[in-house]
Amino acid sequence: MPSSSTVVYYVSRFIVIGPALRVFGRPRFQGLDLVPRTGPVILAANHLAVVDSFYLIMAARREVKFLAKSDYFTGTGLKGRLQRWFFTSAGQIPVDRSGGDAATGSLDAAIELLGSGQAWGIHPEGTRSPDGNMHKGRTGVIRVALATGAPILPVAITGTEPRPGWRKILPRRVTVTVLSPFDLSGVDPDDRDSVRAATDALMREIAAVTGQKYVDTYARRWNAEGPGGSEGSPSA
Repeated sequence: MPSSSTVVYYVSRFIVIGPALRVFGRPRFQGLDLVPRTGPVILAANHLAVVDSFYLIMAARREVKFLAKSDYFTGTGLKGRLQRWFFTSAGQIPVDRSGGDAATGSLDAAIELLGSGQAWGIHPEGTRSPDGNMHKGRTGVIRVALATGAPILPVAITGTEPRPGWRKILPRRVTVTVLSPFDLSGVDPDDRDSVRAATDALMREIAAVTGQKYVDTYARRWNAEGPGGSEGSPSA
């Protein structure tokens, strides 16, 4: 019997959130055949809006898990229940960051997830871009891939960026493009510079498709994170 979180995930994807996103975003998906239907895989995408994670899930055509701090799942009252439902529907799994190094805890959780043959979704920038540019990625995505052998599929998302004024309510055209597996040959997991260079190359590869300007600085963190945001993302 499927778990309650899995039920919420699929009900939200196919009945509640998914249909609304198809109407509002008229998504166009490219490269879907590159996503394996089973086995461990890392889907690394740029991050322009909260809905990016939902569109990433739709493109994968399989259950995708993200990491989020456990605080998002422990709220009380109506707000707490709604928040818990929202993050569960987005494929979030709670990570306890109360003890030890937060980044290490997230890395361990991602490694365990991939070790069980699941798909891990991550926005390496760690938070939504505050200015529409492509910002420096956190190195955790490369380190986890090297530790598990799971392939990284870069994913370029366009059309979700915030729009000013009344234009934000208009339908748009969202495009999600899955790219070929990122080449990790020659990357030394024990060499910080090598891992850093690979992370930069990954972000530039995605930016080349989205058309975003690459900025060699970390994006500032938002006060409230959406799915795949900085709170649960392995950092540098």
